[in-house]
Order: sequence, then C-alpha cells, then structure tokens
Amino acid sequence: MSSRKAPASKKRLLILDDHPMMREGLAQLINNEPDLAVCGEAGTGREGLDLVGNRKPDLLLADISLPDKNGLDVIKDAHALYPEMAVLVISMHDESLYAERVLRAGARGYIMKQEGGKKLMAAIRQVLSGKIYLSEQMSARILESFSGQRDQASEMPMEKLTDREFEVLQLLGEGKGTREIAEQFHLSNKTIEAHRANIKRKLNLKTGPELVRYAVRWVETR
Repeated sequence: MSSRKAPASKKRLLILDDHPMMREGLAQLINNEPDLAVCGEAGTGREGLDLVGNRKPDLLLADISLPDKNGLDVIKDAHALYPEMAVLVISMHDESLYAERVLRAGARGYIMKQEGGKKLMAAIRQVLSGKIYLSEQMSARILESFSGQRDQASEMPMEKLTDREFEVLQLLGEGKGTREIAEQFHLSNKTIEAHRANIKRKLNLKTGPELVRYAVRWVETR
C-alpha cells in the first residue's frame, strides 16, 4: 500500500489491483495526464478501503480479482462508505459476465484491461463527469434488458445467478469446498449448500460433481 501527493487542481485517483506492475503502469499513464493524478495504490480490498478513507480520492480504479475480498463486495462496501466517490472497474474478465453486476454493486463503469490507455482515459473522464461508461455493445445490451426487449430465452445461464451464487460458483471452480466457502463468507454450511442447490437448478445441472466440473471449466476458460 502506498500514498502519493496529488495536486489540488487535479482529479485524484486511487488504484486497486493486486499486480504491482499493473499498478505502476496505470499510475504512469494517469500521472501523464494534465488533469489527473494518482493519490494512492493498494493490492488488496482491505488496504484499498482503508486508503480510500485516508486519501479521499475522486475515483477508485479497481480490479475485481483480489486476493482477500471478492471484488463485488469491495465495490458494495466502497459505495456504502463513500457514496460520493466514483468507482470504475478495470478487469481482464469478460464484460458480458461482470458489467451489470458491478453497476448494481455501485460502480459507474467497466472497462477491460486490453482496451488500451486512450480508451481508459476516456472512461475515467466520463465516470468523473457523473456518467456511466460501458462499451457500445454492453450499453445496448443493458438498455435492451431495461426496456424489456431482451427476452429471458436469450439470457445467458450465468445471468440468472445472484451475486452470491456467482461468487460461490467462482470459489467452487477454484477448488474450495463448502466449509471453506462458508468460512470465507462467514455463513453456515447449510446456507452454502442452499446456494449450491440454487446454482444447480439455474444452470440445469443434476449432481454435485457435475456442478464442480462446470465451475472448474468456467474458471479455466474465463
């Protein structure tokens, strides 16, 4: 975790990513802009939330793959604690799987890491101006969803999962068992078993081993 001095005239950004080289590259890009400055960096969700409280950034630029907390939970916590702060997610994960979830959690945008610096700066400025940033394809898809033009038959199975079910599936795919998942979320084994049953039903899977195989394949191919 580190903090930096940011000129008062510039919009202040805090970077939350568990890869030091990624943080360094993002910081260089941002600090080269005349109106933006990095005021802090963190590698874990807990560090990030602590640093947000200390540095009071205008925008949190956050990955959702973090070593200690689920990224969606970090966004929800940040939005609850600091509702005036904008959050932009930058991730290697497919936008179609995460964009709607991060917006519901309180983020103002989603951009994939391979988009490059120019698009990232445009996304940052758009979110700082109070607007939402998504790719054109994802914006159209979400508008269709809200307008009722997208029927349930075209909905991907993953979209039927709640955020918690989505998180449980991810942890199953990473090799964690019911007890480990329960401990991580501070829930009972019975609650996790209920989530597993719901996931099986929504994904049309019949058995526990079939669910685990599905989860592992999904994690490997994301």
